[in-house]
Amino acid sequence: MHNINYHGDEFVPEVLLALPFIVVFILYIFAVVVSNRRHKKWSLYRTTSWIFGVICVLIAVIGPLADRSHVDFSAHMLGHLLLGMLAPLFMVLAAPMTLILRTLNVRTARKLSRLLRSRLVSVFNNPIITSVLNIGGLWLLYTTNLYNLMHENIFVHVFVHLHVFIAGYLFTASLIYIDPTPHRVRFVYRAIVFILALAGHGILSKYIYAHPPNGVPQNQAEAGGMLMYYGGDVIDAIIIFIFCFHWYRAIRPKASFSRITGI
Repeated sequence: MHNINYHGDEFVPEVLLALPFIVVFILYIFAVVVSNRRHKKWSLYRTTSWIFGVICVLIAVIGPLADRSHVDFSAHMLGHLLLGMLAPLFMVLAAPMTLILRTLNVRTARKLSRLLRSRLVSVFNNPIITSVLNIGGLWLLYTTNLYNLMHENIFVHVFVHLHVFIAGYLFTASLIYIDPTPHRVRFVYRAIVFILALAGHGILSKYIYAHPPNGVPQNQAEAGGMLMYYGGDVIDAIIIFIFCFHWYRAIRPKASFSRITGI
């Protein structure tokens, strides 16, 4: 396993990664305070989800786990699960865009709504696009020299970690609609893409188990691959539950109508 070498202060990448999330944490709490003054109380469940999401990110990018991940692939993989899967899930459930729309004045909120309806946003809300960014990015990371480069170059290190989080967030948000989503796609379409993404993630974990990234000892690759496979399954199971609940809730009135009318 490679020791990280930035030819400088090793604390710099941790600060660069942690600072944006500390800022958005403060902004979210501030928005909750403002929203509560203007509207009914914002959900404590959503606020708690945001807090847990930011905590997951900070555990992954600063502190003992982040330090250990440079020399232990298992620690790195645990950080990946926190940063790329669990934190995005918590933060999607926190409905940040809904909170922003509640907090902004009417004119600004309308401008933001128009942006959400734009073609560019529809691209990054398409499950196929987000799957490629998310799962495809992981394949690129672990099957090329990018993984080694990440431990040698501070900018690559920061970019990869930000990509893992952003891709994970976009992927989760494209599957389960918590915030306002003008460009909605059918449940069947999302389900098919999700199944393919699950397969891609599972196959990658097995590939890592058998073919470690350069510089990663076989025993660490096996432990990391298993963690990626089973840990990812646990988080995916939560997403599947939420997705199926939304699907059931969406078709339930139609089912009730069919039973009554016979149609």
